[in-house]
Amino acid sequence: MKTLIAVPCMDQVAAPFAQSLASLERTGDVVIGFEISSLIYSARNNFAKKAITEAADALLFFDSDMTFEPDTLKRMAAHMEAGLDIVTGLYFKRKTPFTPVLFSELRRDENGAIHWKDMSDLPDGGMFEVEGCGMGCCMIRKDVLVNMLLNFRTWFTPLEGLGEDLAFCLRARQLGYKIMCDPSIKLGHVGQITVDESLWRAAAAQRRG
Repeated sequence: MKTLIAVPCMDQVAAPFAQSLASLERTGDVVIGFEISSLIYSARNNFAKKAITEAADALLFFDSDMTFEPDTLKRMAAHMEAGLDIVTGLYFKRKTPFTPVLFSELRRDENGAIHWKDMSDLPDGGMFEVEGCGMGCCMIRKDVLVNMLLNFRTWFTPLEGLGEDLAFCLRARQLGYKIMCDPSIKLGHVGQITVDESLWRAAAAQRRG
């Protein structure tokens, strides 16, 4: 399996991200690319095009402010090999209330207006389906990229009211693809503090009371 690891970034990346990337265990044929751009959707579009032209089997996005475990690539690749099309790990927003970067609703209504809603809690158990996710740690099968190009002629170009990540998710779901979250693939989100699941749960407990 050939994987293009895609890192959109500005002129620098967070040191904890660099450490995570250096410790990442490889599986199959792995190519790592950096796209320096102030336009995140343009960088992601360029990576999608590169994944197709370079015959990668899957595209794995890591944002440059993520931390992750060494086995993250192997576990994401196993989901692709099992037949899943789009898989995200679990990470959280850097600002309170530190909600997951997952969306329980993402749809276009009969008037064409787009509605979306943050996921405020996590289901019990294993993997679960979401309607949208961020691209901080997201793996996409090449077939999805090819089909989306044929139908929409783009991947990550924003839609009115939606950034590039949710615009991609909306297009993917319109084509019938499922977006799955593996909550056991846990990531940190680097800011002034590193936000992870324990911090989100502590903030949620404080709000409850």
